[in-house]
Amino acid sequence: MNKQNKTEMILKGSIYKVLITLSIPIMINSLIQTLYNLVDGLYVSMISSVHFAATAFVWPVNFLFISLGIGLSIAGTSLLSQLIGGDKIKEAKEYSTQLMAVTLLSSIVFTIMGYIISPTIIRLMGATGDLAELGNIYLRITFLDMPFMFLFFNINSMMNAQGDTITPTVLSGISAIINVILDPIFIFTFDMGIAGAAWATLISRAILAVVGFMMLFSEKNKIRPNFRGFKFNGEIIKEIVTVGLPSTIGQSGASLGFIVLNGFIGSYGTATIAAYAMVNRITSLVMQPAMGLGSALTAIVGQNMGANQIDRVKEAFHKALKLTIIIGSVGCILLIVFDNPIINFFMQSKDDPSVIELSLTYLFYISLSMPLMGIFSVLQGLFQGSGNTKYSMAMEVGRLWFVRLPMILIFKHLTNWGSSGIWFSMSFSNLIVCLYGYWIYRGNGWQKRVIKLDDECQGEGTLGIVE
Repeated sequence: MNKQNKTEMILKGSIYKVLITLSIPIMINSLIQTLYNLVDGLYVSMISSVHFAATAFVWPVNFLFISLGIGLSIAGTSLLSQLIGGDKIKEAKEYSTQLMAVTLLSSIVFTIMGYIISPTIIRLMGATGDLAELGNIYLRITFLDMPFMFLFFNINSMMNAQGDTITPTVLSGISAIINVILDPIFIFTFDMGIAGAAWATLISRAILAVVGFMMLFSEKNKIRPNFRGFKFNGEIIKEIVTVGLPSTIGQSGASLGFIVLNGFIGSYGTATIAAYAMVNRITSLVMQPAMGLGSALTAIVGQNMGANQIDRVKEAFHKALKLTIIIGSVGCILLIVFDNPIINFFMQSKDDPSVIELSLTYLFYISLSMPLMGIFSVLQGLFQGSGNTKYSMAMEVGRLWFVRLPMILIFKHLTNWGSSGIWFSMSFSNLIVCLYGYWIYRGNGWQKRVIKLDDECQGEGTLGIVE
């Protein structure tokens, strides 16, 4: 199916068919991206639980830096899909060019900055000894793959905005296979340990970005960038920042929250960090279908808002909501029933039995909120697709800073729950944020247009934020 037919399907086809058709490749793509970390973690856990804990301990730091790339990607999908839905292909090409330029420039700056300050950040987080040394090794190398990761964010946003969710998935699949092959070679054969896991990921992502870059400029991409006579366009960059900044703040705010959260978890010992990381990686696998539906909804909402089809936007939201609740409920049951074999499979090293015990407790608590995590993803897709990313920002930041972290502090200092207080807070915060998100949805503020697509602007070729 070509991109023009996909646009027609998004604007006129069966909602369930559109959701499933677009979300399945996104699910596979997200699953593949998750496998990068899972494969690293699986091999690293064979060395020791401290090595595994180190990869999890530094993850929020790396995510804090790439949050800008994620925000720009969300802005790209939202704006480009609305332009495509409004049949403004020429403007979409200009937006894609500006988006790529800003993204690549940002990635280079953050790579240099992150590599330099990595040891300082880890020290401020309170890590010492082997945890600090191993964490710094892993984090510094992961910073080097940031330009490649940011470039792939561009590829994702441009392709997804056109309804092409298959191309990024194929590219990710090839990259994941390369990563799986390189991991044991670098970690064990070359005896590089935790550094080998990071280098394997970097090389596989570099190959992914290079191939994707070539495909981005092929004739098949109808909104391919054009850098001939390139100049930065202040108006377009302003619109990209206006839509992308709230998402960036939301992602970075969440990352900072997770850094603080890791500090709290670390106060209970390395075993608790390892348990937290292990269960999160397991649940991230189970959550792929719901996350895929949320991402697919972004393009569906964007194109239909561009075509002034608000009733179809609401229909897509409600049907995506039903699907994610069903999927989340099934996932909850499976995780609770098969908790022991699942945990023992993913934690290969048995050097610390308390890690298994803590993981089982956390898995039970977080399993109960699986349907809520699906609802969260769908609400995010709705707000991001409409371009009103301030609401998705509020959900991201609010969940951690105003619900989860305060609850963890209360349980830590006023009860004797121990680490169970953390697990309960993680689960309960998902309920509170979903109630908030649905309240925003009922208020209809998310329907406010962020880009002009009316006929009177078409002749002048002007686009702007609608206040």
